[in-house]
Parts: sequence; C-alpha cells; structure tokens
Amino acid sequence: MQIKHYIIPALLAGGLLALMRRAATAPAAAKPAAINSPYEAIDAYVARHLCRLHIPGASLAIFDGDQIVHQHGLGQARPNGETPTVQTPFLIGSLTKSITALAVMQLVEAGKVELDAPLQRYLPWFRVADPRASAQMTLRHLLNQTSGLPMLPSELVLADYDDHPDAIERQVRALSTLKLSHPLGAQFEYSNFNYNIAGLVVEAVSGETYADYIQKHIYDPLEMHHSYTSRAVAQQNGLAMGHRHWFSLPIPAPDMPVPHGSLPSGQLISCAEDMAHYLIAHLNGGRYRDVQILSQAGMHEMHRGANEFTVLGEPAGKYGMGWFDIDLGQTKTYSHGGNVPDFSAFAAFLPQNKLGVVLLLNADPYGLPPVTAEVGMGVTALLAGQQPAPVRLDFIQWIMRLLPLLPLLQISGVFSTLRQMHAWQRNPEMRPSRGRMWGQQILLPALPHLSLWAILEYLLSSGLLGFLHLFLPDLAWTARLSGGFASVWTFMRTGLILRALR
Repeated sequence: MQIKHYIIPALLAGGLLALMRRAATAPAAAKPAAINSPYEAIDAYVARHLCRLHIPGASLAIFDGDQIVHQHGLGQARPNGETPTVQTPFLIGSLTKSITALAVMQLVEAGKVELDAPLQRYLPWFRVADPRASAQMTLRHLLNQTSGLPMLPSELVLADYDDHPDAIERQVRALSTLKLSHPLGAQFEYSNFNYNIAGLVVEAVSGETYADYIQKHIYDPLEMHHSYTSRAVAQQNGLAMGHRHWFSLPIPAPDMPVPHGSLPSGQLISCAEDMAHYLIAHLNGGRYRDVQILSQAGMHEMHRGANEFTVLGEPAGKYGMGWFDIDLGQTKTYSHGGNVPDFSAFAAFLPQNKLGVVLLLNADPYGLPPVTAEVGMGVTALLAGQQPAPVRLDFIQWIMRLLPLLPLLQISGVFSTLRQMHAWQRNPEMRPSRGRMWGQQILLPALPHLSLWAILEYLLSSGLLGFLHLFLPDLAWTARLSGGFASVWTFMRTGLILRALR
C-alpha cells in the first residue's frame, strides 16, 4: 500500500529530529540549587520556561508597594552579548494599550473628552460601514473592546509599514467600509483598531502627536528614562535584539520594520524598571513618588472589569481598559500580555497584596499570546503564593518542530509514485483496473494535495499569509512551499499515471 511509503519516512525523519533536538537541548546533569525565597523560585521558574520555549533573554522586575524589591536578567540581550538588565529596552507589544487608555483618562480628567460622547465629536469624519454605529460609538466602547470592531482585520494591518506621520489616521479612515462583527456594545472582542482610534483621539484633542503626548505626560512624570516611542531611537540606546522562531529555534531579527499605524495599540518600547514605575502608579491610586498621574477614581475605572471574556468558550475573567481582571483563587489580579513578531511581554499587579511583576522577553513564542500569558500567569501565581497551573500548550512546540516533515512527505510521495510507475512498466500485470486507477491512484492521493493547495489559496486571498510571515514565518513558508508544490504535483502526477497506464 502507498501509505507505507509515507509512514516509514515520516517515522524515520520524526525520530531523527526528536533525537537531534534532545541532544541539542538536554542540559548537563546538575544538582538543583536550593531555593531560599519566593523571588528565587520565580527566577528559577522563568529560567526553566525560557529554556523550554527557546527564548534567548529576559528582564524581570518585582515591586512591593512603591519600591522595586527584586530585579533579574536572564540569558542574552543579543547574540553572544550581555545579560539584559532592568534598564534594557524591549518592545512591550499590547502593554501599550493600557498606556493609551491612561492617556485618554488623563484627557477625561482634564475635561477635554468624555468617555460616553460619540467619537464623531472628536473625529467628525470617523465612519464604519454601519452609519448608526458610526454615530453612536464612544471612547468607552473602544477602551472596553466592545465596539464590535473585528479582531482579524486589526491583526492584518500589522503588516502595513507606512511610516508617514499620518499613518494612524490613514488606517482609521480605511475603516469606513468595515462591517462590525457584533452589534455596538453587545460583547467583548479584542481588536487593535479600538486602541489605534483611541490614540488618534488623543492626538486630535491634545494637539500633540501620540508619541509626543506619551513622552510628555506619561514617560517623563513617571521617570521612565529608558522608554521610547521610536524603535530607531531605542536601538541607539541599547534596545535588546528581538528574535523570531523558526521550527522552534530563535533566529535574530535585527531589522524588523515598525507598523507606525499601530503605535497606540502595541508598538511602544520600555524596560522592566520603567514599567515597574508605571505599574506602581496603577497599584497606588495613580501616584508614583510625588507625582499623581491620574486620580484614584480614574485608576479604578481603568481597572474595573466591564465585560466578560472567554477562553475556548469558558468564562475566564473580565476586561477593563487595557487590563484583564482575573481571579487566581481568592486573589484579584490585573494583567496583560504583549506580543510583536520579535518580542513579548507580560505585566501584572495584585492590589490586595500590593505586589506586581514585569517580564520582558526578546522573542515571541510562536506568535501566540496564550503561550506568553501561560508563563506570565505562572509567575503571577508564584507571586501570590500559589502553585502555577500546569503547562498545557507545550504541544505547539512539537507541531512547529515537525513542520519540515510536510515537504519531506511530499517528496517521499513523488519517489513513491515514480517507483510505482516503474513497477507497472516492468510488470504490466500489476497495473490497476480503470476503476481502481481513478479511485485509488488518482482521486484519493489528490485529496491531501488539493487540501494544501486550498489552504494556501485561502491564506493568500484573506491576507493571512502576510500576517503569518510576521509572527510564524516557518509556518508561512511551509504553507507557501507545500501548497505551491501540491498545486503543481497534483496535475503532474495525474498526467504521469494516465500516461503510464495508457
């Protein structure tokens, strides 16, 4: 049977790959060091998961009340380079969203905007496909992620590298034909569009660019001296080297472009020390040292979980304004992750315990925020004196590691077909009947090839392939190569078989 020609090479290749990976990553035998404090336990936990996820480096800061009480750098900030410090800049991804929300709330308290006023008061030209929703959408809808703006299109624009000063406005104006995925205010749906629009409102109302506003009204007052709104400036000041995973191996990505139109939703840059300053203000009613960045009531409004969100259909917590409100047992936590193609981040604070943590990573594990959140929530659990939940997403690594088997199986199928046709030529009695020829030799083997071809066509037509090239380049190239090969080989194979049996 032809299935043997597929299974045997797959098993051999898979086994060889597993042995190579095991040999390459197996640590030297060592006696585990004694853990004498909760902070050492957190350090060990982070180090273990950096090794598991093949993340080159990390920067960790823990604060208690209004003081940083623990800081730790792990691995390398760049290939063959130094260990990151708490002042090493990293891209923070969607941790940016709560900074944008804070900017909006500052303008609310200054009397310049209202959360429940129509957006068109501040952006008169703003439109989506539904005229009624266009007229009724508010800043509260945006910040609570209940506008109905869809998630997927907001991810696709991350591949839009327009660096003109009006990039944010151009992308928001392009929403005029976009259909909402839910009625306005009906339910939570995470969308970068919400915070890009909010950032544009900050510009329109303040008369400053988004970048200038953040620097002047948030970074400077909170003494965030190693935080940036420009990747180029951050690189001049020691920005860590980001990495992207290829088949689970981290590959340096020194020249990733920046989608300037998505700056307010996920492109700011900071360090663990500066983000600790920022979170201390959240934990202490808007105050950092002698600076009141926002009122206590304003901070409470930001944190308050307004809408439930689900994970795989199960309630998992509530979402406020740039923060996920999640209970770990009896412990209230506010947290958020951040993912860009070459960096990831996690931040959380525990108001009852007066504790908080910032974890910055110079790789994005497989382009999947749940993988980062799994580690981040494990750190948060340890900070709360609890045991982390078991890791459930490790299978993703093996899927990514085994991706090369797909083109190998296709190549194996080519040789199998050629051997089969050669056998028919040597022994005509082995040739199948016409009915079996079409069923077993042409139509059935064509199904997996046509499926790969259809997947590639869908990824191309939907724009998802460009997104995958950013966050999962190994998967994108595997889909492109295997799908392209399948589209050609399906017809070639059919022609070769018909010719051989003629």
